[in-house]
Amino acid sequence: MVSRVIPVDPFDLVIFGGTGDLARRKILPGLYRRFCSGQMPEGARIIGAARTETDSEGYRKIVSDAIHEFDPKSAQCGKLDAFLSLLEYETVDAMGEAGWNELRPHLRDGHVRAFYFSVGPSLFGILAERLSHFGLVDDESRIVIEKPLGHDLATAKELNATLGAYFDESQIYRIDHYLGKETVQNLMAVRFGNILFEPLWNAQHIDHIQITVAETVGVGGRGGYYDKSGAMRDMVQNHLMQLLCLIAMEPPSQFEPNSVRDEKLKVIRALQPVPPHHIVRGQYDATDSEPSYREDVENARSFTESFIALRCEIANWRWAGTPFYMRTGKKLKARTSEIAVRFKPAPHSIFGEDKETGSQPNELIIRLQPNEGITLSVTIKEPGPGGMRLVNVPLDMTFAEALGEEAEAPDAYERLIMDVIRGNQTLFMRGDEVEAAWAWTDPIIEGWQARHDVPKLYDVGSAGPDDALMLLHRDNRKWRDIKA
Repeated sequence: MVSRVIPVDPFDLVIFGGTGDLARRKILPGLYRRFCSGQMPEGARIIGAARTETDSEGYRKIVSDAIHEFDPKSAQCGKLDAFLSLLEYETVDAMGEAGWNELRPHLRDGHVRAFYFSVGPSLFGILAERLSHFGLVDDESRIVIEKPLGHDLATAKELNATLGAYFDESQIYRIDHYLGKETVQNLMAVRFGNILFEPLWNAQHIDHIQITVAETVGVGGRGGYYDKSGAMRDMVQNHLMQLLCLIAMEPPSQFEPNSVRDEKLKVIRALQPVPPHHIVRGQYDATDSEPSYREDVENARSFTESFIALRCEIANWRWAGTPFYMRTGKKLKARTSEIAVRFKPAPHSIFGEDKETGSQPNELIIRLQPNEGITLSVTIKEPGPGGMRLVNVPLDMTFAEALGEEAEAPDAYERLIMDVIRGNQTLFMRGDEVEAAWAWTDPIIEGWQARHDVPKLYDVGSAGPDDALMLLHRDNRKWRDIKA
């Protein structure tokens, strides 16, 4: 199977922070892959803008080095020189006047103007104001911003108001790269494109749902930022919340941005407050060879969590009584992101209750990383004589195996940037979604701060603190094993 490539129209893309880590690792290599595939036209322009003192030729060297370092396979596609010819550069002072007038000649009338804010969140509002002040915004302009989208509800509202003073909501693209993953979009296709699942997608047939995002790395060089945020703000409020919404939302009337986002917003607003005994927080401990979380962030009295597990419930007719378990953490036993939908067992087993002969509940596994794909476990008879012995086997659709190398899924950033150019906001968060997520998150954080909760220590390479296991054991359930 060969994937179909639909080219976009020529555009002008300005990357603020164009020499930074995100631009070098993700944005520019992703754009190059789209260029190699034929989706990005030769009439496009990419303009790097940053404080770094260089010129367009120097910037092309920076980008060439980044592509060779972070995507050496694509660097061999034979189009690198043609791609580099699309690049320009301007040294711009985000806080001042320098470089802004020089940026204007790079922008063409009648073309989409996309401004990617690949910078710290403190500059989002400033860049929006500068773009407006220097007359760089027109009806075809749009901005792309990364998380964190505020630190709490108050700052999220302030950010939305600031951006809204210069851009219409239809021009603001709040990017969450999890929503650009092939499997996440296939989740919607599986749910709403097949009659097989939707009649069963409710509390009557689903026992519980687990969402796991596990990392093997620590906080690395992000210690200063992370210790002020923690796993709740850094992961749950955005990435895991978006996955929860896609799993739990009602079918939208059509696959259209506001219809999809309306249904996601309803899920967030239906989330129940989470009591303290349904929350487990942890910090990774030191080993003989690795530092502890507190050593990594250089704060010996830190109460910030590097791991969190929650038991959540959604108060609506579809999901009343069905628990949603979410967990995420650093320095765990494997790097994996998955959603597990555990169905209820058959109401009556004709094969008896013996584990050797009885059927097991069906389970739908949506795997985001690594090896994106979807697996459905079903019960069959074990081959061979000797009676009726049942086994669970997977119906597996690992995309790399099922569709072949020619259908290799694009990186999330590739897809999302092309959606920005097309003006398709389906996979981007709306301002009221962000605020609703913070309105649910803030009381949870305020609660453990008021109680002076101390995170539980857990071993590097484990599945998190033991209390997280008990979170499910109390319900006579258990977490899926974390494995690559």
